[in-house]
Amino acid sequence: MKLPAAFVSQTQALLGKEWQAFEKALQAQCPVSIRLNPYKSSEDVLTPFKPVEMIPWASNAYYLPFRPSFTHDPLFHAGCYYVQEASSMFLEQMVGKHITQPVKVLDLCAAPGGKATQLASVLPEGSLLVANEVVRSRAGILTENIVKWGTSHTLVTNNDPSAVGKCNAFFDVIVADVPCSGEGMFRKDAGAIAEWSVHTVRLCAERQKRILADVWQALKPGGLLIYSTCTYNRSENEDILSWICNELKAGRVGEPHRFLPHQTKGEGFFIAALRKDESGKTDENNRRNDKKTKKSSFPQEVKSWLTGGDDFCIFPENNLLKALPSIHSEDYLFLKSRLKILSAGTFLAEIKGKELIPAHALAMSASLDPAAFPRWELDKETALKYLRREALQTNTCDLPKGYLLVTRHNHPLGFVKNIGVRANNLYPQEWRIRTSGVKAIR
Repeated sequence: MKLPAAFVSQTQALLGKEWQAFEKALQAQCPVSIRLNPYKSSEDVLTPFKPVEMIPWASNAYYLPFRPSFTHDPLFHAGCYYVQEASSMFLEQMVGKHITQPVKVLDLCAAPGGKATQLASVLPEGSLLVANEVVRSRAGILTENIVKWGTSHTLVTNNDPSAVGKCNAFFDVIVADVPCSGEGMFRKDAGAIAEWSVHTVRLCAERQKRILADVWQALKPGGLLIYSTCTYNRSENEDILSWICNELKAGRVGEPHRFLPHQTKGEGFFIAALRKDESGKTDENNRRNDKKTKKSSFPQEVKSWLTGGDDFCIFPENNLLKALPSIHSEDYLFLKSRLKILSAGTFLAEIKGKELIPAHALAMSASLDPAAFPRWELDKETALKYLRREALQTNTCDLPKGYLLVTRHNHPLGFVKNIGVRANNLYPQEWRIRTSGVKAIR
C-alpha cells in the first residue's frame, strides 16, 4: 500500500513514535464483524461463522474468522444481523453513557444504516429515531436496511440538513457521522487512497461545518451532539470540535475517542460528544402539528397482525396502511408536514379493491404476531429461489391457499400468495438477489 506523502507527514506528526506500528497495521487484513439483531436473533445465527470473537465495546457483536458471501445467507436478508465495521460500533458506549431516558434522536447522515440500526437497538424504550440521508440513492439503501431490521419506532427521511434544521428544537440528540476524507478506510478501500489529498481534507472540513451549522437549530437547548468521522486528521476531528464550541456555543462532554488499527481490532474512527448551550427559547407552537388529525377508517384486522396492536396508530395513506407506536403519532404528523419521509414505522399492507395485500415490511417487523399468517418453512435451495424472486412450486406441499409467510430456520423472509400449484413471489423486486451459483451459507 503506497500512502500519499502528505498523509504520511500529517499522520506521523499526529502519532509520533506509534507511526511504524500504525503503518504496519495498514498492511494487515481488515477484520470482518457483524452485529446481531436483538429483536430477531439468537446465537445460533453464528453457527456457520464459528469460531467467533466478541467485540468488547458493543452488545451482540462479533468478529468473524472469514468473510462469507453474506448475499447468499437467507438470515442476512431476514435482518437477523448487520455487517458493520467494529470501531464504529463504539456508538453504543456513547449512548449508554449519556442517554438514560426516552429521547428523539436524529441520525443525520445515516446511510447505509449501521449506526441507525444500532441506535434502534440500544436507545431507551419509548425513543423515536429519525434516520436521514440527503442522497436519494443512498436513502433507498438505508430504507431497505431499516425495514429489514424491523423496528417500529424508526422513520427514514431524505432531506438536506438545512431542511431538517427547520424542525426547530425538535431533537434531544443528533448523531452526525459526517462525510469525511475517509483515511480510516484506506486498508479497506484502495479508492479512498486515490481520492485523498490535502485539498480534499480542507473541503471536507468546510462541508462538515456547513452540515452542522445547517442542522443546529433542530437540536434542543441542552441537547446532545454525537460527532464522528472515519478519518484520523485533526482538521476534521479536534479542529471541528473546537469550531462547534466556539461558533455554535456547545461544550464538550468527556474526552473524544480515536480508534487506530494498531491499537484496536478495527478501522480508523473518531467519536466525541458535545452538549448545546441551554440558553435560548424553544417555540413549542412550532413543534406541534398545526392541523387536527382526521379520523380515517381502515380494516381493523390489520391490528391483529401486530403483537400489542392496540399500542399502535394506523395511518391510511393512498391505499397504504402504516403503523406507528401511538406515543409517536403526533411527532410523526409534525415531521410529515416538514420533511420528506420515505419510511415510517411499519408498512402493513396495500388495499387493492376488497383485498389486503400484506407488505414485505410487515414480514420483517419485530412486531409481527407469529400466528398472524400460515407459515411455510423453506429449504436452502427454495429460500434462495425466493430471494431471487422466482416463482415457487407448491403442488407437492400441503399448504393453504392465500398469503403465506415464508421462513428459513423459522426467521421470516417475506410473503407469497399460494394460488394452488404455485405461489406468486411478493419479495420486493428491487431487493432481489441478482447473482447465482454461489454456495449458500445455510
